Amino acid sequence: MDDKTEIELQAAAFRRLQKHLMEDRTDVQNIDLMNLAGFCRNCLSRWYQEAAQERGLEMGKEEAREVFYGMTMAEWKANYQTDATAEKQAEFAKAFEENVTAKTD
Repeated sequence: MDDKTEIELQAAAFRRLQKHLMEDRTDVQNIDLMNLAGFCRNCLSRWYQEAAQERGLEMGKEEAREVFYGMTMAEWKANYQTDATAEKQAEFAKAFEENVTAKTD
């Protein structure tokens, strides 16, 4: 497989993952994704932002989230986010520390 085709397939897989998380499974909460998999929609939008910046494109966190979510974070939260239990919040703090904070230090 040539490099161009591989990149196109990777991009198609990313777009399908994005659609799955943003349209097909809006019921799955970011906190649950982070607690189970070590990443969430916000991580994906941050990786998008980092890829843009690596290519010299200025993009802030909120702009990257809006690109990934297809709406503002306020709209996403109002439409889809539910309250998390104290137990889930504690799990999240640990998962965030292990998967996000540790990698950006």
